[in-house]
Amino acid sequence: MAIASFLIEIFAATMLLLFAVRLVRTGIERRFGSLFQSILTRHSNSFVAGGAGMVLATILQSSAAVTVLLTGFAAAGMVTFGMALAGVLGADLGAALVIQVLSYDLGWLQPALLALGGWLYLKSERSNVRLMGRIVLGVAFILISLQFLREAVDPIRESTFLPAIAGYLETDYFSAFIVGAVLAFVMHSSVATILMCVALVQIGAIPFAAGLSLVLGANLGSAFIPMWLTRDMTVTARRIPLANLLLRGSAALVMLIVVNVGGLHEALLVTSPAQSLIFAHIGFNLAVFLLATGFVNQLEQPMAVLMSEPKAEANALDQFSDALTPLGDPSGERASVAMSSVRHELLQMITQVERMFRPVLDIYEQDDSDAISALWQQDERVNTQLTEIRRFVARMPRQNMSKGQIKAARGLVEYAIRLEAAGDVVSNRMTRTAQIKHTERSEFSAQGWKELKDLHAAILESFSLARHVLLVDDMDCARRLVLDKAEVKRMSRNSRKAHLKRLERGQTESFQSSDLHLETLRSMRDLHGHIAAIAYPILYKSGQVLETRLVMEMEKKPTMTDGR
Repeated sequence: MAIASFLIEIFAATMLLLFAVRLVRTGIERRFGSLFQSILTRHSNSFVAGGAGMVLATILQSSAAVTVLLTGFAAAGMVTFGMALAGVLGADLGAALVIQVLSYDLGWLQPALLALGGWLYLKSERSNVRLMGRIVLGVAFILISLQFLREAVDPIRESTFLPAIAGYLETDYFSAFIVGAVLAFVMHSSVATILMCVALVQIGAIPFAAGLSLVLGANLGSAFIPMWLTRDMTVTARRIPLANLLLRGSAALVMLIVVNVGGLHEALLVTSPAQSLIFAHIGFNLAVFLLATGFVNQLEQPMAVLMSEPKAEANALDQFSDALTPLGDPSGERASVAMSSVRHELLQMITQVERMFRPVLDIYEQDDSDAISALWQQDERVNTQLTEIRRFVARMPRQNMSKGQIKAARGLVEYAIRLEAAGDVVSNRMTRTAQIKHTERSEFSAQGWKELKDLHAAILESFSLARHVLLVDDMDCARRLVLDKAEVKRMSRNSRKAHLKRLERGQTESFQSSDLHLETLRSMRDLHGHIAAIAYPILYKSGQVLETRLVMEMEKKPTMTDGR
């Protein structure tokens, strides 16, 4: 019974820790997703990109999340291989720094964090405030889970069972290394795995030497996580997590051998065992970052040789730029490659529409015919991409595709149609509205213009979410995208009501720009609806959205006739 109780308590504490880390990570991704994209894609210096990755991983508490984001940006052509890999190496260091912060005794903060997070999440209707509450609650749950973990292990420290396992892991360092790698991959979180190892070393449940081997293994295992999460992306994108795996994994293996063969454990014990373990983990990731970041650009060619594009995928991608030819009779595997190519092209379409939408309000402020012409040219490219995707999917042989693949291909084409419509909203409706504004010399009121800018910023945040959903079919991000759609509708509705109130007060600017303001609101709302459409197939599949919001059957109320 004692062993069973111990295992249940350990499992419960571990699950709470995993849930808490995910709660914080997804909350920050949803709240600050567009800011992450801006930071990660606007630099050309590898060390600056590495620093940005480090900061973001520290905030997200996950290097894997940053790696997947950067891989998606690379797949969409928004960041180069070298900058993406530098960001990933910085993210590994940032995740190591998170462990130092969370290892402090912050038990006194638990009640305050629970109270603040619960109040923000439950008492506000605004999505951004609720997300902040989610993040604060996640941090509180991390602290509680670590306390549970220490309390679960403490009673059996003196038993013969745990010391026997700890002693074996201390002597067989390679087995401990493998156990750490497996734990990190299964838990899908290096932060949670290493925090657990630190907690066990802190209470003396396992010795420092065994803990160090486990932590080095966790570094290897965590590098496998983004490899698994990005397995359906194009070969070009998957080279980034593979390069990180080779760099980080080989460095971890070398350090494991050097430390254990050279007997350097005592040299690494600079303070308490738990703190020394954290210092060793940070030092390892800092060394990898400093040694590798300087030559990340030189690794692109070797990785291209190591992971070359299959001929089928290369042909599929080439066909998007040239006249398409029949794909022949591909096997199921080649059909999967073709689907990956379609997703890659859709990523390009999302990015193209975002590039069109981002500066559109500048056209409202300045009468710039060149900028409008550039938008029209970009829209032509979006239209061309839609045509190419339609032709490509139409020529995929259905006889060698499963029903699921056929349905997925049809859904991707439908989303391409929505993206083309979103491009039309920008290039036709919004540019026409801007031209009318300049022709009539109309001006928005200060408050009305602020409302439009706030709505514009809110919509921009959804582009990165849509890319993420397209890449990995993330259920949480799909839900967030639909919730954002409701938030955009609410902001649009509130702006319309505020505009009508300004008309009632007789504000001159509001009278002059009334039609323009309302048309811009409709355009932005419609555009966001097109972008958010990628979320619905995932949510329909899991039964999280209904076909209609209408009440299909209503309870029959008694009438005077019924009572006769």
